[in-house]
Amino acid sequence: MDIVQALHKEFPAVNTWQIESVISLLDEGNTIPFIARYRKEKHGELNDQVLRELADRLQYLRSFETRREEIRSALIKQEVMTDELEAALSGCTLLAELEDIYRPYKPKRRTRAIMAREKGLEPLAMRLLLQLNDDPQPEELAREYINEELGVNNVEDALMGAQDIIAEQFSDDANVRARLRALTQKSGQIVTRAAKEEDSVYRMYYEYSEPVNRIAGHRVLAVDRGEREGFLKVQIQVPEDVALGLVEQNILREGAPASAIVRAAAKDAYSRLIAPSMEREIRASLTETAQEAAIKVFAVNLNDLFMQPPIRGAVVLGLDPGIRTGCKVAVVDALGNVLDTGVIYPLPAHGKVELAKKTLLALIKKHKITLCAIGNGTASRETERFFVDMAHEENLKLPYVIVNEAGASVYSASKLAAEEFPQFDVSIRSAISIARRLQDPLSELVKIEPAAIGVGQYQHDMKAARLDEALSGVVERCVNQVGVDLNTASVALLGYVAGINKTLAKNIVVYREENGSFDTRAQLKKVPKLGPKAFEQCAGFLRIPNGKEPLDNTGVHPESYAIAKRVLDRFGFDRQDIKAGGLSKLGDKVGEVGSRTLAMQLEIGAPTLRDMVRELVKPGRDPRDELPKPLLRTDVLEITDLMPGMELKGTVRNVIDFGAFVDIGVHRDGLVHISQMGERRIAHPSDVVKVGDVVTVWVNEVDVKSKRISLTMKKPQ
Repeated sequence: MDIVQALHKEFPAVNTWQIESVISLLDEGNTIPFIARYRKEKHGELNDQVLRELADRLQYLRSFETRREEIRSALIKQEVMTDELEAALSGCTLLAELEDIYRPYKPKRRTRAIMAREKGLEPLAMRLLLQLNDDPQPEELAREYINEELGVNNVEDALMGAQDIIAEQFSDDANVRARLRALTQKSGQIVTRAAKEEDSVYRMYYEYSEPVNRIAGHRVLAVDRGEREGFLKVQIQVPEDVALGLVEQNILREGAPASAIVRAAAKDAYSRLIAPSMEREIRASLTETAQEAAIKVFAVNLNDLFMQPPIRGAVVLGLDPGIRTGCKVAVVDALGNVLDTGVIYPLPAHGKVELAKKTLLALIKKHKITLCAIGNGTASRETERFFVDMAHEENLKLPYVIVNEAGASVYSASKLAAEEFPQFDVSIRSAISIARRLQDPLSELVKIEPAAIGVGQYQHDMKAARLDEALSGVVERCVNQVGVDLNTASVALLGYVAGINKTLAKNIVVYREENGSFDTRAQLKKVPKLGPKAFEQCAGFLRIPNGKEPLDNTGVHPESYAIAKRVLDRFGFDRQDIKAGGLSKLGDKVGEVGSRTLAMQLEIGAPTLRDMVRELVKPGRDPRDELPKPLLRTDVLEITDLMPGMELKGTVRNVIDFGAFVDIGVHRDGLVHISQMGERRIAHPSDVVKVGDVVTVWVNEVDVKSKRISLTMKKPQ
């Protein structure tokens, strides 16, 4: 396979020279963030997402080629390779096609056909398969093969063994399997039935069917889970007469003495061997496709969650609600340092509501708290009501935000949390994490395994390795897009910087603790095991806000410092102007000369110059600052307050295939179905909303008993 051409076919918008360049850059050991940011000229400014997709497909195609070579070597070793087999192998473009070709030669467990061959019945099977019109009756042919020593005691034994051999030959025929695969994909129906007399969340699938080629991914995953949990029986049904016709096609010869046995072998091959195998294959393919789609949705949601804007300069009160163990409290300053902690009991059942109010009011006054973060877990609703009532009674103008605390308990019990806050109990660490999530979502969320952050669907059903690979790529992209303060970043955050693994991240922190803050990026070269390649990959993404070299607080890569200085000299600026923020006119001056002209004069690419100027004008720029801030609340609604047509503002918490869940301040998120997201039909909810968006919605329907809220983004007439 010409891998470059294969990739170009899959990515027609990407030129072959770009693909060749990307492959070369990857093979040189460069990371995706580095390639995307600092090698734009080499690949034609492909974005990070396209580069990742190219890298994933490159890895798949190379694995495919490796498997092709393994099969080729196995066939040569068995001395069965022919020109026809070689041509068939060379023409394969799908893994299933490769495996179909190899199937007849693949070592098998002891099948009925293998045992029949051991009894010497293969010549009989091949004779019957010829279906010669002038042959004797099959029973006459079979008498020659009776051999009690081999276990062939009579004519029936001989014919049954021969039929098993013919059936396996049909089953191993690559053309037969290809025809049946196409039929199953085109005409197959997924059919589900109840496995037991018990109500469940899978009730809609107790009598259900849907075409294989139309079933949505989220329904595939729901059916898979229902089957695993013992609530559903699932099968794929195809028209059996059509399927048998495809097995018999070009093989069965009507009227021959042996045709009845060959037809029986074809039926046996289909029902016993091919249909179950094909069903497993098709269902596995549906599951894999559904999982990949779900992972993509999860990845988009995770990206949007990580890229929510930080709330800078706020002293935050973090509340981690609880019932039996009370509500854990943590106060953090504007830099995330812990100022105070404690536990209050704001629920009436404990009889300590007034004490809880006094404790919080004292903390608010003592630390001049400006914002409250309330976790959305157990007892969140009651804690929110307590906080709002207290604020109203005391006339406090203290806004709050309901924070998604998914994964907070995972973090608080982790080794990382124990190292970060050894002096605090596990429950207090959760309150600290909730407060910090509001201040800087990215820095706090990187401490949690991506799969533990609940912004997907069916994430616990995904292949762990694939999910981790995809989500880690998202986190890596976010971290490198924002940039990392080299002197304050945690081990967890540093571990996602391009070119830095967990070992190097720990080494950087240890070096920082032993030698003090980094003054320059160049000092990174003194960190143990951080070699030239790692420095090249990571340096541009690390920031030193108050270092000796002003360029170290920009996204300008050290390899381009000399050119950056020439740009500054050309227009009468000094490097100290970077710190002072005195380069606002630089863009205009470059524009007067022309960026392409200047790039040619400096012998660099226009994209590199463009990025350089943007960084010099806004050093330490955080792309998240340009996004809308979280929705701050001062009051709370009950679900019973909701009325159809009521207009509300809410925060998108999760986006899934069939809609989005929106927090409207009643503790129970409302669902905006995909059909309610606009006047026109949309392909996917992520085309309209993303996690963290503040949206205007209207109440469609409220079911107080089941606590279900239906919302719409279409303004009522």
